[in-house]
Amino acid sequence: MADKRKPSIRQRPIQVKFFVDEKELDLIKQKMAQMGTENMSAYLRKMAIDGYVVNLDMPELRELTSKMKRISNSENQIAKQLNTTGNIYEADIEEIKKNQEEIYEGIKKILLSLSHLK
Repeated sequence: MADKRKPSIRQRPIQVKFFVDEKELDLIKQKMAQMGTENMSAYLRKMAIDGYVVNLDMPELRELTSKMKRISNSENQIAKQLNTTGNIYEADIEEIKKNQEEIYEGIKKILLSLSHLK
């Protein structure tokens, strides 16, 4: 009986195979874990095409994200206060400006450090 299912159309129809021993497979899995990926096909394709994968785990980015969240929280509090009392405190605005400047300086620092990788 003929198979009546539609043939699947793959985005990447060409399969590439290679062999590794257990030690090499363990090393590949360790590197995948370091990159935080479980998709071996994507990892191997990226490594084969680019030769390297950059994982930007930078504490500076976490700090900038935290500052951005504080700005957002401050803006929400200012909006709530403005809607309730009709007043805005200058100190609140200054805190947002200070955090924005720190974010700007942090981004400049990160971009400068990344430009040295080229």
